[in-house]
Amino acid sequence: MGLEKNTGKTECLKYVLSRMPVAARRIAVTSIGIDGETVDQVTRTQKPEIVLREGMYFATSEMHYRQRRLVAELIDVSNESTSLGRVVTAKALTQGKILLSGPSSAAGLQRWMKQMQDNHRMDLTIIDGALSRLSSASPAVSRSMILATGAAYSANMTTLVQKTAHVVGLINLDLTDDENRSLLGPIDKGVWSIDTNGELKDINKETSLSQQVHLENVDDCKAIYVAGALVSGFLEKVRQNRKLRNVEIVVRDFTKIFVDPQQLRLFVGGGGRVTVLQRSRLIAVTVNPTSPSGYTLDSHELCHRLADAIQLPVYDLLKTEP
Repeated sequence: MGLEKNTGKTECLKYVLSRMPVAARRIAVTSIGIDGETVDQVTRTQKPEIVLREGMYFATSEMHYRQRRLVAELIDVSNESTSLGRVVTAKALTQGKILLSGPSSAAGLQRWMKQMQDNHRMDLTIIDGALSRLSSASPAVSRSMILATGAAYSANMTTLVQKTAHVVGLINLDLTDDENRSLLGPIDKGVWSIDTNGELKDINKETSLSQQVHLENVDDCKAIYVAGALVSGFLEKVRQNRKLRNVEIVVRDFTKIFVDPQQLRLFVGGGGRVTVLQRSRLIAVTVNPTSPSGYTLDSHELCHRLADAIQLPVYDLLKTEP
């Protein structure tokens, strides 16, 4: 998953694919956007091409399957449609270049992954995410993730570290307790409260985005569950309500959180908590110290400062030895 275009997400995907043990493992790869273009269609900057190795399975659109530069065995042409045609699944019989443009929704990804697991016993599926579709990074879809950041996200190193650390903090939010997960898991709409006796009450709104959410009459509340998106305005309403000073706000996963870092700090500093029903496993962060405009940060310092801030491995893959 990339935090911005030109942060090195495709370079990271290339690095991972080049080191997969394809002789010993069944590996499948797809993209929720379009990956493998030589030129970014938005920024018009050069992009690294995707190279698949012999034995890898992949899913892409009909259009991009026809444009492949490798020999492949056709496995399936599904009813799953994208703007570029149906989703084609195949196995690479030679090494070569490919444009990846697979299922375009989280639900489509889940169906494809289940089919690959049921029919071909995949050991590992790699999803190339898209900036506008955080759903591919949801723990409902993928078990682990690698996050790409860099100078394209901010050319100021201090700001870049702070903004990236905020996202990492959201990814690493604590799980709510087992009782809440059991109670709230089946609910996919609305805003709900849980009182101190564990009773669930519907606050009677479809989403936290609504400016009509009223919390004044929410009493004896230990937790609020937001099934949709958690936004800054709603968080501020909770923070300003003295009855809810130490309340726990539960969301499904980090991809549902769209809050200003300062608002989150104020809420947590005042005694509140934000937790999740499902937690993602962030295994590494990669950096691209060069922005599309040509501005370059010091790679060693950036990796060191970011690793200190997030307590995770941070790599500049163009400086990492094979």
